[in-house]
Amino acid sequence: MTLSELPPRTPVIVESVEDRQPNDPVARRLRELGFVAGEPVQVVARGPFGGEPLLVQVGYTRFALRRIEAARVRVAAAGEAAA
Repeated sequence: MTLSELPPRTPVIVESVEDRQPNDPVARRLRELGFVAGEPVQVVARGPFGGEPLLVQVGYTRFALRRIEAARVRVAAAGEAAA
């Protein structure tokens, strides 16, 4: 599942960030912001009518992400990530 598909207030763990091209600057920036394997993450809120931006919390920090950015972050339930 990706972060953009996640229902609000569902705690999960980051599995990976997808690179769409070599040296992908968006994927690199997401990793720099803390979207790394094993980090807890959840969608806190969505824009009007379920749209953009998504308010996302990774660890203790919140970010506003576009859906296309959130779609690069693969997530798993906490129990699945440990397996």
